[in-house]
Amino acid sequence: MTVTLVHPEKVNRVDVHHQVAVTQGSRTVYLAGQVSWDTEGNLVGRDDVAAQAEKCYLNIAAALDAVGATAADLAKVTVYIVDLDEAKAEQFVIGRDRAAATLGVEFQQPSTWIGVTSLAAPGYLVEVDAVAVLP
Repeated sequence: MTVTLVHPEKVNRVDVHHQVAVTQGSRTVYLAGQVSWDTEGNLVGRDDVAAQAEKCYLNIAAALDAVGATAADLAKVTVYIVDLDEAKAEQFVIGRDRAAATLGVEFQQPSTWIGVTSLAAPGYLVEVDAVAVLP
């Protein structure tokens, strides 16, 4: 395995992700920020943070698959949510967990969540970028 996720004893443990990822591999994969669009570029889940988070993670899985990687290879994700608050954070986790269930994986990589005023196009509420490490 190229990525080992760790909960350090002297750092606050949170339920939504690990605080540390230790990687060992020879290839690093940087994914562009993924939004909730389908293969035709159409917005999926207008006004629905959970639906958009789910589609972002499904797009991440598809991008990883294209280079022979899986969710287990993810080392770090950065999440951008328009007008982030507690309710939107909860909806994001619901969507992320739905994608994980669909894919049969866990998304517990270290992550940073950033509230933003807008994303690149109207209607997009969530964007997720990621870094993966492969053998």
